[in-house]
Amino acid sequence: MPAFTLPDGSVRHFDHAPSGAELAAAIGPGLARAALAVVVDGETRDLSRPLEHDAAIRFITRRDEEALTLIRHDAAHVLAEAVQALYPETQVTIGPAIENGFYYDFARPEPFTPEDFPAIEAKMRDIIAANAPFVREVWEREAAIAFFAGRGESYKAEIIRDLPPSETITLYRQGEWVDLCRGPHMRTTGDVGDAFKLMKVAGAYWRGDHRNAMLSRIYGTAWRDKKELDAYLTQLAEAERRDHRRLGREMDLFHIQEEAVGSVFWHPKGWALYRRVEAYMRRRLDANGYQEVRTPQLVDRALWEASGHWEKFREHMFIATVEEEEKTLALKPMNCPCHVQIFRQGVRSYRELPLRMAEFGACHRYEPSGALHGIMRVRAFTQDDAHIFCAEDQIAAETVRFVELLGQIYRDFGFPDFQVKFSDRPLIRAGSDAVWDRAEQALSEACATAGVTYTLNPGEGAFYGPKLEFVLRDAIGRDWQCGTLQVDFVLPERLDADYVGEDGARHRPVMLHRAILGSFERFLGILIEHHAGRFPLWLAPVQAVVATIVSDADSYAEEVAARLREAGLAVECDTRNEKINAKVRTHSVAHVPVLIVVGRKEAESGTVALRRLGGAAQEVLALDEAVARLAREATPPDLLPALQR
Repeated sequence: MPAFTLPDGSVRHFDHAPSGAELAAAIGPGLARAALAVVVDGETRDLSRPLEHDAAIRFITRRDEEALTLIRHDAAHVLAEAVQALYPETQVTIGPAIENGFYYDFARPEPFTPEDFPAIEAKMRDIIAANAPFVREVWEREAAIAFFAGRGESYKAEIIRDLPPSETITLYRQGEWVDLCRGPHMRTTGDVGDAFKLMKVAGAYWRGDHRNAMLSRIYGTAWRDKKELDAYLTQLAEAERRDHRRLGREMDLFHIQEEAVGSVFWHPKGWALYRRVEAYMRRRLDANGYQEVRTPQLVDRALWEASGHWEKFREHMFIATVEEEEKTLALKPMNCPCHVQIFRQGVRSYRELPLRMAEFGACHRYEPSGALHGIMRVRAFTQDDAHIFCAEDQIAAETVRFVELLGQIYRDFGFPDFQVKFSDRPLIRAGSDAVWDRAEQALSEACATAGVTYTLNPGEGAFYGPKLEFVLRDAIGRDWQCGTLQVDFVLPERLDADYVGEDGARHRPVMLHRAILGSFERFLGILIEHHAGRFPLWLAPVQAVVATIVSDADSYAEEVAARLREAGLAVECDTRNEKINAKVRTHSVAHVPVLIVVGRKEAESGTVALRRLGGAAQEVLALDEAVARLAREATPPDLLPALQR
């Protein structure tokens, strides 16, 4: 007699194995209408499946965030049915739900184009309107292979052949159409709703292998209702307006070209922005007791093998061979093993701990060309990296200190708060379970001490230790994972790092891997998009432009610019023979925060007219007052007196 415990603690008993739908109906007609799927002891299942054992039960309705994954999964199936109805020669391959949507990969002689979308979307709406139930069927392996092979679906047959022998083979029908799928699904195609849209097409190699056939991938987005869909499309339009690649061109910050794929050419203004961020970070680290180091770019593979990175990251490394020395070197993809080498020089004492070692380390990682994206996904980047070597009983205090520093930095860059994810042990990892138990327990206790609340991110820890991931939300609601804090008991052991304890014996340090920005390149891309190029004055690469109305004011404009430079501002002088409105347009497109307009009247009176980016009004000030005010505004937050922060 199975018993089912509901979220409110109540228990429902049955004298048979009811389906999820039957249990929902027994609870109430409202739930029976609203339920899309059932979660059984943490596993999401179709409502039609029998519940055979005692279990903790809850239902997913359209109000739940989890409904989005179900909607997107089912939308992918509806897309595949629509495509095969319109283009019968097409083979379907795989089609998962992804963040914000779904995709399906198709094999056909001609790739799809966006011009195909209206017909496909119309057919999808017909399938949704038909409200066909999703029906789960369990098949014998060979029968399923023969079924798909007989239909000319060679990709589906290959998938089944490659599944582990223990895998249950399940197919789902929706009306007359059938697909290979593990599930779960909602009740009917009608549950997908009408809040979907096909977005783009792309090429994709079968199983991600460039040696295999190129497939035609259709991406779509799907939401719980039209309001959510419209909000997402608005966010996409705003993201396009803020795209750091476009703003980088308009502001003359950087470029990327084929002769250096995945590397950034920083222009003078972009490098000024980079250096402003770097100088700020260096001051923050100096004030928090970090010692800055610099380690080599090329390191012998022996070190990477000893650390475990060669086995884990070899495919992402750039390799150089020195024939005369018969050595294989790798451009470093991370800084960790090199920092351990510095720690190991000489005899370390417990009195030196915690030792905070920082490096703005230039790293290189091979990223497939299709994954590169402006300056946010590159092959050559600089990490704001640091490693804290400490005793085990110092982990909590160092976590508190780090979280305070990280929050301070994020606020200064315009991100008032952040979310935290706790990523525990991955499937493939270094170190014993006992070591991982200690590391996870230590990090969990450190979070409690630091007052950090987090959500679990199962299985996503680093291969040598659990980690916290710090996630920022930008001005248009997108999340960006930037900072990390990782507790590592493994690498010091593998690389033989130790210190002399108070007892005179040798001890292994704990290694806290930590980053705040992640990489300068990616964080600068995020900053550009977050501020839409309109940086606060302290960050702007060009903080002000002095523009003349008439040539008679040229010498006064140079005097004004000189005064501002003496006060520490980055200033340009525009004395071109152009009308002032044209100059305003030019510098507005370049997102210069302050335009200082001068003419005969200003030259005679020793005043200036300030125009702020995005504003039509101007403010006339005495030159001394204008210089003092702008100098205050341009002062980095960490250099302001405490009362002004």
